[in-house]
Amino acid sequence: MSTVFLFPGQGAQVAGMGADIAAVFTRAADIFKKSNDILGFDLSDICFNGPADRLNSTEISQPAIFTVSAAILEVLKTVGDTAKIKPHVTAGLSLGEYTALYAAGVIDFENALLLCHQRGKAMQKAADAAQGGMLSIIGLDEEKVAQLCTRAAEGDVLAAVNFNCPGQIVLSGHKSACARAQALAAEYGALKAVPLQVAGAFHTDFMAPAAEQLSKALAQCPIRDPGQVRVIANIDAHYYTSAADIAHGLIKQLTSPVLWQKCMQKLLDDGVEVFYEIGPGRVLTSLMKRISRKTRVINVSTPETLKAVLDS
Repeated sequence: MSTVFLFPGQGAQVAGMGADIAAVFTRAADIFKKSNDILGFDLSDICFNGPADRLNSTEISQPAIFTVSAAILEVLKTVGDTAKIKPHVTAGLSLGEYTALYAAGVIDFENALLLCHQRGKAMQKAADAAQGGMLSIIGLDEEKVAQLCTRAAEGDVLAAVNFNCPGQIVLSGHKSACARAQALAAEYGALKAVPLQVAGAFHTDFMAPAAEQLSKALAQCPIRDPGQVRVIANIDAHYYTSAADIAHGLIKQLTSPVLWQKCMQKLLDDGVEVFYEIGPGRVLTSLMKRISRKTRVINVSTPETLKAVLDS
């Protein structure tokens, strides 16, 4: 039976995340302590206790989500009969791709954590320099979204950047263009147009300064060629083939669309039967149910769900 581990991206964070896992599983608590030591501040306290505005800042939410996912993964790796839950492939939504690479043994824990922190800081800085935002469009196909973008842009930057599942596409660009798209969305048949609580226009050229900073960080980071566990790339829905390919994909991801639906369809076409979402929240579980309703998706985000997987 072919299995994939999925890892969530930014937006999955919520104050209190990981506290219940760390309280029950010593291995998970050790991961939080390790993150604190590497980063030089108490990330676990922010995860467990907030405040929400601090946790939601890009430079904190990114290493925080990575750490919670890695803590759950650590329990899966070290407790019980792990042979039946070993992944054949991993995938992560945007930021989650770093956890996917760590889970596949391509980047070690410390380097993956530091990359997430550096990425978050660079993206926050790039966002602060531009008036950007993001808008989730519910209920339109790609053609209608493209028409909406063309009309709402009015010379500003506005593009479809997250193709999450049928009927859910995220736009990114100038705040003014996002506001126009929100006002016009119903005309095109959208069920909803929801502004996202993010710092800026991610996955557009607004993030080019962040991509430059990330490129420098990746040049200093040891990356292994993919091995037995394959990793699928957000930018093109292809499997990574080499360390150079991975570095290129991570840099390009900052200014390019995330093709999540295509990634999931590729995995389904290649015979993946069971999907585990590992990390805070249920976003990827919900998306997969809209991509392929009959596919088996197991969410692992609480002590109860983690114990159920270990005991199955």
